[in-house]
Amino acid sequence: MHSAAPAAGRLRGDKGSAAIEAAIILPALIMFICMAIAGGRLVTSGSKIDAAAEDAAREASIHRTASSAQSAAHAAAAASLDDQGITCALTTVRINTGSLSVPVGQIGTVTATVTCTVPLSDLLLPGMPGARTLTSTATSVVDQYRQRGD
Repeated sequence: MHSAAPAAGRLRGDKGSAAIEAAIILPALIMFICMAIAGGRLVTSGSKIDAAAEDAAREASIHRTASSAQSAAHAAAAASLDDQGITCALTTVRINTGSLSVPVGQIGTVTATVTCTVPLSDLLLPGMPGARTLTSTATSVVDQYRQRGD
């Protein structure tokens, strides 16, 4: 019977150690998971903003006037972001339509730059910024033989 007494004494000394280990590890694990979610949100948002810039540039390149290209590109970028489920705290779309006025037979391009501020504050991660601004630029070629607007 003497041999069981030391083992029982050791077991009593380990009481509560699992709770202490969990208290130490759990916050670090939660922080790691939140950082992974934030990183995933930024990566997926970046690719979706790339797609929105490409959509805006393509839409602008098929219009004949700079004003119609501007409004169509803004609408295309907004629709693309909305379709992909991206909610931006602030969205900016800039279109360079200078090449729409080149003469027929010359190649022109339209460039769209979409900037989206992706919110991160809902993750409640200490030290994480409240938002991150992502920018993407895409260029689309204007058909060189297409009629130009006035």
